Amino acid sequence: MQLQSYGFFRKYAKKSNQSIYIWTITRMQQVRAKKALGQHFLRDLGVAQQIADSLVFSSDRMRVLEVGPGTGVLTQFLLRNPHIELTAVELDRESVDYLIVNFPELHLIQGDFLRLDLNVLYPQGEFCIIGNYPYNISSQIFFKVLDYKDRIPCCSGMIQKEVAERLAARPESKAYGILSVLMQAWYNIEYLFTVHEHVFDPPPKVKSAVVRFTRNKRTQLPCNETLFRQVVKTAFNQRRKQMRNSLMPLLGKGNPLLETELFKKRPEQLSVEEFTSLTNLIEQNLCQN
Repeated sequence: MQLQSYGFFRKYAKKSNQSIYIWTITRMQQVRAKKALGQHFLRDLGVAQQIADSLVFSSDRMRVLEVGPGTGVLTQFLLRNPHIELTAVELDRESVDYLIVNFPELHLIQGDFLRLDLNVLYPQGEFCIIGNYPYNISSQIFFKVLDYKDRIPCCSGMIQKEVAERLAARPESKAYGILSVLMQAWYNIEYLFTVHEHVFDPPPKVKSAVVRFTRNKRTQLPCNETLFRQVVKTAFNQRRKQMRNSLMPLLGKGNPLLETELFKKRPEQLSVEEFTSLTNLIEQNLCQN
């Protein structure tokens, strides 16, 4: 089935005022969702359109990389946007074969996004990331986005609802954790909307959500960034403990710094700014000793 055939479903959706699920396309394409790849194919065109519209960028034309296009349900809407120069990366050979036939105009790379050198793909300038991300590697995808944070002004897409809540969580929240602090240090996180299980094939066992990251104005952290990451990860690895207990391995038992007020808090109580202050205190102490 060619791209233009999707117009029928949109016209029918307007007449019936219902979300249209592309059962026929799913059967015809014969692309099997693979559990090992965390594949759950979206089949709601309305949700796909909303995800495609979630990207924001200021320039007239932006390069966009779609991660895991699968059967192209999101891809079709991205290709129609005249402001987007689209490239897609897909690991699954079956999906690649389908995309080549049905979206011949798509610049498609077969490969693993986590292994892709984005500096080779985009030697200079900015680019955005979007996708219906495989749930089993979504956190790894966002950590990779952090590696290119100065070149990625916007990243959006669909992930597991629990991970989305964690990303957008604020201090004093149970969901607030490593991913919250590291991503919020560089991006403004928006939880856009929830997506229910029945719009996927096969349906996942969890609800999903669409999130958007837009780069904040921070150009650098006022601390050692490598140590900052280490402090955040070490603290949350024992999130129920006070900082003076979880960070003792970094400073050594009996270090008087551990008795200061900041170290008496638990990690979920600290903002990004407080974690940077904590990192500076630790670095100064390590240098002195």
